[in-house]
Amino acid sequence: MSLSHTDEKLVRMANQIAVFFLSQPEEVRIEGVATHINKFWEPRMRRRFFEMIDQRLGDFLPLVLSASSAIKRPGEPDAGAVGVGRDAAAGAPGGKGPAAGESLSEPSIPEA
Repeated sequence: MSLSHTDEKLVRMANQIAVFFLSQPEEVRIEGVATHINKFWEPRMRRRFFEMIDQRLGDFLPLVLSASSAIKRPGEPDAGAVGVGRDAAAGAPGGKGPAAGESLSEPSIPEA
């Protein structure tokens, strides 16, 4: 089955994120990819991402596949996701996110 142009772009974007994090220490790679996608991909992008993952569509890099378990599935609780909810607020000044000065443009590299 051939992918649509939009699907190809989604694979390319996910793989570009993974390639960036391959240059980071191994212990932050999975969380880094997942945090970036959770912060910057809107729900419909993540929804299509998981449809493709579940159907084994697209040539996603192994790091993207490994990070998928820490990416928030739209419409599901945030319990296993990183970069959303409590763990995101915990890293913000005063634990309040953008309202307390955390910039959404900050790097997605988890701090060791």
